[in-house]
Amino acid sequence: MTTLLYDGSFEGLLTSVFEVFEYKFSPAEIISKENYQSENMFSEVHEVFTSKEKSERVLKKLEINLEKSGISQLLKVYLSERNDLEFLILDAIQKSLKNPTQNILQNYADEQILEIAKINKSINREIHRMHAFVRFEKLKDDVYFSKIEPDFNVLPLIVKHFKDRYQDQKWMIFDIKRHYGVFYDLKTTEVFYPEKDQDFNFKKIEKLFHEEEIRYQKLWQRYFFKTNIPERKNLKLHYQHVPKRYWKYLTEKI
Repeated sequence: MTTLLYDGSFEGLLTSVFEVFEYKFSPAEIISKENYQSENMFSEVHEVFTSKEKSERVLKKLEINLEKSGISQLLKVYLSERNDLEFLILDAIQKSLKNPTQNILQNYADEQILEIAKINKSINREIHRMHAFVRFEKLKDDVYFSKIEPDFNVLPLIVKHFKDRYQDQKWMIFDIKRHYGVFYDLKTTEVFYPEKDQDFNFKKIEKLFHEEEIRYQKLWQRYFFKTNIPERKNLKLHYQHVPKRYWKYLTEKI
């Protein structure tokens, strides 16, 4: 058994896949350095250095075999942050190379392929909920800010939606669970990783609210309270459409 250690990036993972075939490692497992624990004394460790050239060669081959939609499915597996994501992706790519004339991601009779489909379904559901439940709050510097805490690392997958929808205003979405965010400056989007003290400020962003935002929130909360009809309350249905874990980020629920 050869254990390939990579830097945890998607590019690094694809580089690892390339080297599995390049050096004919069999059997092989891929593990990020962050999650690696040296327990198997019979496993040979191979350190992977991320290569743009090697990862792009894998992507080009996958685009031929699985098309761009297939690459998107594998990317979502990577963003699921599951412990077995490397195994599922390597397994799918190996099967794709053995069967180049068919899209193996449609073979739901295969246990691993079915699991990939389930992961994609869960992530697509989370993306839909992010589109619906992200709430922007205006700050003193006229930037619209939103905190999120999704089950999966879906921030890279929702940026385009908000960039297309809010082209005329500066905004920032920060994932407090993974400690990074995306900032849009009316032209481009940029990923940022705040320092520890800045990270705390993002979690306690209320201190930076614009006066207009404070007034708006009070009005919205009052409207929500006044239009609520207790006799028609259906909490079971409400939880179904608006899961409780999102409530702390909804103005009307604060």
